[in-house]
Amino acid sequence: MSATIEAIMRTGAVIPVLVINDAATARPLAEALVAGGLRVLEVTLRTPAALDAIREMKQVPGAIVGAGTVVSTAQFEQVMDAGAEFIVSPGLTERLAQPIVASGVPFLPGIATAGDIMRGLDLGLTHFKFFPAETSGGLKALKALAAPFHQCRFCPTGGISEASAPEWLAFDPVLCVGGSWVTPAGAAMAEVEAKARAAAGLR
Repeated sequence: MSATIEAIMRTGAVIPVLVINDAATARPLAEALVAGGLRVLEVTLRTPAALDAIREMKQVPGAIVGAGTVVSTAQFEQVMDAGAEFIVSPGLTERLAQPIVASGVPFLPGIATAGDIMRGLDLGLTHFKFFPAETSGGLKALKALAAPFHQCRFCPTGGISEASAPEWLAFDPVLCVGGSWVTPAGAAMAEVEAKARAAAGLR
């Protein structure tokens, strides 16, 4: 793969976490987000439209489109067929991680404990999604976890808002945050672009 997970995480301060119900909306949404300065897009596998949405968003110049909520090797194969450029999972298991690591595709697995991080390190991983961030103890918990694992870098996701994002981003091991506030339900594309521009300026 041409990009590393670190390069992807450093592309923008915020990775929009997208739940797309209608693939027809995917391309305009990606265009609005990229126009606002958010190029890295995580399409979650929470809807039947997700795979088609990835294919649609891949057509947008400048977009870096990944798949989120990947929880099985079968889903990993499906999203790779759809053209996903990186993989995000809510947790970390060896069964899921091994084929992803072997493939070389950038991978951001979810962690919430020291044991999770140690499992990732055993697999050669150093970049993780801290999830669910707010209900796992928030920034105080991540600071405690990051201390013994100084080589690790994080993308906190889950419960992070436009108001709380700057505090997370100010913590050096945090390269970016994931958030859904950039694409509120029913928002017009002009509003999405404006929110994306504000989010892109957070770092």
